Amino acid sequence: MKLRGKVVTPDEVIEDGVVEVEGDRLVAVRPADDVRDGARADAREPTDDWLLPGLVDIHNHGGGGASLTAADPAQVATAAATHLAAGTTSLLGSAVTDAPDRMLAVVATLADAVEAGVLSGIHVEGPFLAESCRGAQDAAHLRAPDTGLARDLIAAGRGHVRVMTLAAELPGADAVADQLAADGVVVALGHTAATAPVARAFLAAGRAPLVTHLFNGMPPMHHRSPGPALAALAAAADGVACVELVADGVHLDDETVRAALTLAGDRAVLVTDAMAAAGMADGDYELGPQQVEVRDGVARLAGGGAIAGGTSRLAEQVRRHAAAGLDPVRLVRAAATTPAAVAGLPDVGALRPGLRADVLVADTSLTVTRVMRAGQWVGGA
Repeated sequence: MKLRGKVVTPDEVIEDGVVEVEGDRLVAVRPADDVRDGARADAREPTDDWLLPGLVDIHNHGGGGASLTAADPAQVATAAATHLAAGTTSLLGSAVTDAPDRMLAVVATLADAVEAGVLSGIHVEGPFLAESCRGAQDAAHLRAPDTGLARDLIAAGRGHVRVMTLAAELPGADAVADQLAADGVVVALGHTAATAPVARAFLAAGRAPLVTHLFNGMPPMHHRSPGPALAALAAAADGVACVELVADGVHLDDETVRAALTLAGDRAVLVTDAMAAAGMADGDYELGPQQVEVRDGVARLAGGGAIAGGTSRLAEQVRRHAAAGLDPVRLVRAAATTPAAVAGLPDVGALRPGLRADVLVADTSLTVTRVMRAGQWVGGA
């Protein structure tokens, strides 16, 4: 199968390119006028389509009215399908802070979904987070970093836990970070009130290759009190860590996203932090043990509390910022290539020969019209 259009690779846009698929693999990505065996690469006429790699969301709590934090396989499947239909072909399911037994049950359910090919891995957000920067995390279940519980969560994930969020300033954080690293889990600095020096030291020591939703779940940045946000941006600029950005126009202003992408470069990662309302109408939902109200597309804890996850899907963020004039190559790297690398998913994240055939077809506004995963059109499109 050959697809033709404007092809977005990690390095450039091929204005008239061909993506060739055999089975579940990409076998060629090249300009359409390349000649092979004396014949044109593709016989069809040029199109206005854009061809993008399948997107990779490494921070996601649900969608389609279903929660990834409910320890319910049916809800996991619904949430994953909702994001897949919109162009997210690789998805990490994110647990939230809860009682240990419920967290273990959620992680085990997510591991089942990974083994069934529904998810690509697991992200554990909590419970080792700062109370003052908890956001929508349940304060009743926050606790000091505990290597025993960390090991139990990793064991429940059966080798599929890829990321865990941790506040660097809490007693025991270094020990848990070292434990996670030894088990091959990426530590993400987040929900943290760490000072800039503490955050910088934690990042510089290699304890946290990732920062959970930069600016959110941490003190506001001030020129005399830079906090973890500025330390994280500096670490990204220095190539020490990657930073997540919830670029939905709610969690971050668009100008903040533009600046962070410029500073972080290839170390920026777009994420949705989506909850059950992603792809759904306003209403009442759940995020782990917390009740959430969604009004005008914004999710907050019931009663007008903190922002409680996102309602976007990743392709919507790419389209939003491309429409604002940002480079599609940079956006696709942040929404596919870099998150795949951070999460240890070497088979996806780019239109590159040899990788899994995850391809999005989009129109001139970058609205996704068709989704291919592993060489098969989703929904029989």
